[in-house]
Amino acid sequence: MSATAGPALIDAVAADVDRLRTAEPDVRQDLPDSVHKMRVATRRLRSVLKSYRRVLRRRAVGEITDELRWLGGLLGVARDAEVRAERFTALLGDTGVPLADAGEKSTRQEDFGQRLVAEERAIYADAHRAVVDAFDNDRYTALLGTLHALITDPPLKDSRAAEPAGPVFTKVLRRDLRELRHLVHSEHGLADADRIECLHDIRKAAKRLRYSAEAATTVLGKPAENLGKQAKHLQGVLGDHRDAVEALHTIRTHVADADSSYQRLCDAEETAAARALEQYPDAVEFVHHHPLD
Repeated sequence: MSATAGPALIDAVAADVDRLRTAEPDVRQDLPDSVHKMRVATRRLRSVLKSYRRVLRRRAVGEITDELRWLGGLLGVARDAEVRAERFTALLGDTGVPLADAGEKSTRQEDFGQRLVAEERAIYADAHRAVVDAFDNDRYTALLGTLHALITDPPLKDSRAAEPAGPVFTKVLRRDLRELRHLVHSEHGLADADRIECLHDIRKAAKRLRYSAEAATTVLGKPAENLGKQAKHLQGVLGDHRDAVEALHTIRTHVADADSSYQRLCDAEETAAARALEQYPDAVEFVHHHPLD
């Protein structure tokens, strides 16, 4: 374990850079879950750099995070389409919609179901090609060079980087926890549409806390590890909710072209969203009285 904040942070960042670089060959081959893994590595790295930005020089961090946002955006289009295609395939099977009735009605339903999945798969294929094309351009090559320099010649703020790692990392986790708590408190009493977006913001804040806590585990030990697990659980609960909300929106954009029985798809996603929110109160409880804060 590094005794000072700068080296400890670079140790954590190096692992994320390695995850990003090693994911590239798998993404090129379009191996299962490869886009997801690279997207997570990109998001994790960007999030950790943001949370621990006061240990690093601002301009250098800003340039890196801007490029990671670009790469994450490309991966995100592919990943989101992949998730929807998988979700719709499972949903259509679970509800039995394509097999609902015999004859012309069944054919219309089956055509609609197949089109719903096929459109998402086509979006994924186009987005995956865009990602692979990006791997071969100068911008991505420059990003890899910048990430290599981040590890070998890190842009540390000398005064902050030389401080003991424990207090610096603890301060970061406290700040990320307070930001999450503020969002959780602001969610109460909102109208449905505003609440959905606030829950999305809470999910993103939980993810940021998760990544900053995981980066601090080597330094802070069990408290950071437990905090990361709690934040990950909250992120997962609200991720399930968000996936259902976005899938519902996509289905509704198509429903005018479909038989009315496709309302059962909407019903299924509404149920999935509600089921996820049933877990929310327990998942968010740690935010209100965590010993770290």
